[in-house]
Amino acid sequence: MKIQENKIDKYIAWLLIISALVRGFLATVIEFGNDEVYYWTYAMYPDWSHFDHPGMVGWLMQIFSLNLLFHSEFALRLSSIIFMTIDTYIIYRLGCLVKNKLAGFYAALLYTASLYCFIITGVFIMPDTPLMMFTLLSLWFFINAMRGGVETHGRTSLLWAGLFAGLALLSKYSAVFIWAGVGLYVLIYDRKQLKNKYLYLSALISVVCMLPVLIWNMQNDFISFTFHGDRVSLFGPLQPLDFVAEIAGELGYNNPINYVLIIIALVVFFKGRKYLDSTCGRLLLCFALPFIAVFWFFSLTRPILPHWSAPAFSVLLLFPASYLAEKQSITGKTDKLPKSIVATLTLLIFVLFFGVMEIETGIVPLRFGERANTVQYYGEGDFTTTIYGWRSIKDDFQKIRKQRVEECQMKETDGMIGLQWFPMANFDYYVANPLGINMYGLRDIDKIHKYYWINEYRGGLQKGADYWFLNESSDYYAPERYLDNKFEEIIPCDTIVVDRCGTPAKYVFVYMCKGLK
Repeated sequence: MKIQENKIDKYIAWLLIISALVRGFLATVIEFGNDEVYYWTYAMYPDWSHFDHPGMVGWLMQIFSLNLLFHSEFALRLSSIIFMTIDTYIIYRLGCLVKNKLAGFYAALLYTASLYCFIITGVFIMPDTPLMMFTLLSLWFFINAMRGGVETHGRTSLLWAGLFAGLALLSKYSAVFIWAGVGLYVLIYDRKQLKNKYLYLSALISVVCMLPVLIWNMQNDFISFTFHGDRVSLFGPLQPLDFVAEIAGELGYNNPINYVLIIIALVVFFKGRKYLDSTCGRLLLCFALPFIAVFWFFSLTRPILPHWSAPAFSVLLLFPASYLAEKQSITGKTDKLPKSIVATLTLLIFVLFFGVMEIETGIVPLRFGERANTVQYYGEGDFTTTIYGWRSIKDDFQKIRKQRVEECQMKETDGMIGLQWFPMANFDYYVANPLGINMYGLRDIDKIHKYYWINEYRGGLQKGADYWFLNESSDYYAPERYLDNKFEEIIPCDTIVVDRCGTPAKYVFVYMCKGLK
């Protein structure tokens, strides 16, 4: 591809359009995953905060679906499609700010090539969707503020930065690293800012944004903070395999080629080659490196999720973008895309194509072990079943339900129960809600999460009542273990086959649970 620097704005426009169209298609085709469909309950039952996260992701689903007037996966994911498009433009502008337009263009391409950015924040509806956009906006204004000093421009930028940092905190608690990074930068490189009252006013704006979350937690015994505190630990026995798994996950989520480019660019930077604005580079490093280091530390003692540190890696893409731009300029090859960027985009396309094909066809069997091929546990370990087959269950269950109601074995008003927030939310969105059935959680709050409150909103579980229980083979819960002591009688009712290209992907076992004790 021939690059003309005077046409970079045009290239960016085409990148944004093509990216949005591809992600819109994926948002329509791919069914909700466990996390996404659970966050749908945030939109169904909005609150200032929730068991797992602050309320932002639910508010976005409400806004962009017109308060659930439009209920499809595309409508509920629309904010992700729009926000990632905005993110790509912001990272382009940040690249222009820290280096030049060529660096901005490269940053936008590298950002697009990240699976975390393109899929998790750009297709799926997750707390990371607003987190990423508000993080980038806050960093944009903090950089402008630090470069502008204590002048009027710097003061205004600080206030905007505080607002966006606060909105990031309303998206996900890990946004605290924004202020941690700014504080670290000020202490090390720019102590005169400690006398800048606008810095403290900016922090106050962020705190005010968080007040709803703090008040909700006070009213609920700080349960959200306790939950997240239990997910990480400062001390414990070393688990080297968990650390290896974290690094492997980071490679996959951020695109392995991007990951390597970040390492190379940082090594060159620390060796003293300042290929981007020093103020920008220092502030970005103060944000990103502690972010990554903290989660690496946690992964030494327990398993964590690789996408937790991904915002930091996404921001660090500005380093390889700037380094590649300088390298291309020195060699006089600014009219050509670096081979590394071509490779990372090619890898993204490859993963998207074969990923969607695997989800929709199951062409590569992902059932490992004898147990995963038995009917009871069929599909166990096949992660694609978490985002496939849910749409087909409703009609089959409705036939079973209608028959049992006609035979007076169950009533039209009988609800449905689940044992864990996933796949309970999947069955709620795809089966129970469309059929007008109330879904209830039957276990403790640490297992059913927001359904602890949803139970109350829906009238609560009733002693002596009958309930349906749907149990998928790929995530099987033994009824005799979990339900026998809860009901007078558990009756296996029928089995639904979730078919994929002529072969079963998983089975769904239907039970009638009679007489809640």
